[in-house]
Amino acid sequence: MANKHTITSIIIGLLLTNCSFGQIAKTSEYLGVAAIRFDRANYNLAWTSHPTASYYKQEYVAKGDSVERFKKLILLEVLTGEAKLNTIVAAKIAALKKMKASNPVVNFETFEKDGEVMLDFLVSESASDGEYLSVVERNVYRYKSIVEKNGQNCVLLFGVSERAYGDDIDNFFKNLKAHRFDLINFVGGFALPEIAIVK
Repeated sequence: MANKHTITSIIIGLLLTNCSFGQIAKTSEYLGVAAIRFDRANYNLAWTSHPTASYYKQEYVAKGDSVERFKKLILLEVLTGEAKLNTIVAAKIAALKKMKASNPVVNFETFEKDGEVMLDFLVSESASDGEYLSVVERNVYRYKSIVEKNGQNCVLLFGVSERAYGDDIDNFFKNLKAHRFDLINFVGGFALPEIAIVK
């Protein structure tokens, strides 16, 4: 069982999900999910991380995209052990509130149903001169307590991230305003993949 300090470090890791706009790609399949079909499109495993014994993260992108630059990315995260769903969500919200203090673009809303929690949030990155936005990212995260195929209790995060860059950001905001709940409904109704942690 992970100790308190380990759980804290894992939760901090969860906070950083897709708020960093550049990663080194590597793949080692940990969760028994090599690809995901979402909203009539196929997403293939492109990046994974297993920094502690109880924390796993996998990212999936469509053909032509990469984890460094994408239009849409699918995320799976699994945390085993004693961490609770509400603790993880609360920590994520606290991090977003801290970001919002210096970045007015950051915004979020939560939804709860049948013991699951969904978090809809927006983050951004400015150009090096600080004069304009270079990247805007909208995320819809769905958190659920599960028992994976090998019998471990886990918190599963299924997330979808959408990005716009540079000149495309204005249209991104217009589309988000008109169709915000489309992605929320897709994520909420998605049949979550069965997780089987690879030892």
